[in-house]
Amino acid sequence: MSRSRIALAGVSITAAALLLAGCSAGGGTASPSASSSGSAEDTAPVSLTFVGYGGVGQDAMIKYYQQPYMAQHPNVTFVNTSPPDVAQVQAQVQAGSIQQDIVATSPAAAQQGCGTIFEPLDLSSVDQKNLVPQTVGKCYIGNFINASPFAYRTDAFPDPSKAPKTLADFFNTKKFPGKRGMLTNLQNGILEYPLLADGVKPDKLYPLDIDRSLKKLDSIRNDTIFAPNVGVLQQDVASGQVDMFMLADSRDVPLLDSGTKITIVWDKTVASINAFAVPKGDPKAKAAEAFLASAVANPAAVTGISETLGVAPVNLATKPVLSANAKKLQVYNKTVNPGTTVLQDVAWYTKNFTLATQKLNAWLAG
Repeated sequence: MSRSRIALAGVSITAAALLLAGCSAGGGTASPSASSSGSAEDTAPVSLTFVGYGGVGQDAMIKYYQQPYMAQHPNVTFVNTSPPDVAQVQAQVQAGSIQQDIVATSPAAAQQGCGTIFEPLDLSSVDQKNLVPQTVGKCYIGNFINASPFAYRTDAFPDPSKAPKTLADFFNTKKFPGKRGMLTNLQNGILEYPLLADGVKPDKLYPLDIDRSLKKLDSIRNDTIFAPNVGVLQQDVASGQVDMFMLADSRDVPLLDSGTKITIVWDKTVASINAFAVPKGDPKAKAAEAFLASAVANPAAVTGISETLGVAPVNLATKPVLSANAKKLQVYNKTVNPGTTVLQDVAWYTKNFTLATQKLNAWLAG
């Protein structure tokens, strides 16, 4: 588990000003939070442990969320670690020993554990006028929309006429032999993709037929690497261990940037809101809450995240200027993606997250 500490001493007044200017592509500066009231309690030194998914995604969050916030709140510093694990949070809560303050998670996991594993948040200061639906929940706040499109290594299928063209092709091992790669994280569509490939209409997807989905996955079990996180699958793609895959767009962009040639198959694509939550009983919950309310609703910060990772923003006031490779992953741009995009149903997952997790884990273990 990698750890890196951001110290306040490393941010000079001049550097802080440059950081804020660099994050202003979307207009505006970070909105003031409840922690800026100037009281002795609000200005007491506080170190927040931030648990993300690591890699370029967390690097972007450090740059666009944390550093500008520290420039405005000199009493706040961050310790960064990865990866997040709801079971680990639950163990800390049950032991009454909270070691993490801000945890990246799915909205459904946060909602299902709302009040027991995760802290109810007061996000009344967040202006939701420009936020996409499902961005703010009782125990979470979303920060970007992650899509995990079907793609393949171009060198594995160099002839476009003989390359995969539909999601069903991913499950056709006879016509398209080769190693597959999927993420075991529910947020990346491991249950939705088999159903969509099996003929379920996107608008009829929920409630998910979990058993039917797992039965479809059976057909590719022996031909698939089921990666535990995005970093592992990204490396598998880069090293040529998989030929076709569903990987988060935020990891597809750096693959393209590094020279790995991949082709996106825009047929049916699953997207989800990535969110942050605060462990229940965290003594630093108010400080974590203030940071989340300020950073995530800030168009400048959301713009920087979108531009860096190529993900879709949750704040519609953003005007990201994307790189050439990031433009190739614009899931909500109909010119780029003429197919159908399914945004995961937070309400269904809130009710069924534990069941879906248990069934998926049992299948993976079998």
